[in-house]
Amino acid sequence: MAIYVDADACPVKDEVYRVARRYGEAVRVVANAPLRVPDDPSIELVVVRGGFEAADDWIAEQIGPGDLVVTADIPLADRCLKAGARALGPKGHPFTDDSIGERLATRAILDQLRQAGQYGGGPSAFAKTDRSRFLGKLDEMLVAIRKERERAARRSPGPDQGLPGGPM
Repeated sequence: MAIYVDADACPVKDEVYRVARRYGEAVRVVANAPLRVPDDPSIELVVVRGGFEAADDWIAEQIGPGDLVVTADIPLADRCLKAGARALGPKGHPFTDDSIGERLATRAILDQLRQAGQYGGGPSAFAKTDRSRFLGKLDEMLVAIRKERERAARRSPGPDQGLPGGPM
């Protein structure tokens, strides 16, 4: 398992580092330009050059079942969900298979309104309550992923089990 952070403009990187350390999980901080990350072997900075979507493309190519992405990017969250991963927004709102379609549609409508000059707002400012919600939901999601991993390990035979001559 790894936690991928879509790091450009992510306001909760420090919270991810802290929670990941507590659970002993690896973090991949993915950005378009170098960033400061803690000197910790479980935290890897991945700098992806090549344009606006290059970091998103890299995350979508690497992520898989049992992984988690932290991103505000709805299309990236959709790609990660399709790869079997989980996705969490920096304000603590999880992306799910049930909600992603509506969120993509809303994003498209707002984009059309902005292009037509009829809508000039963006997301609301990041608040303390957002940080608190994020920490709670991140913790909840990591616990769920760990439980799924444990259940899967109990269901699948170990390296010696089920093989001719192995323990029964």
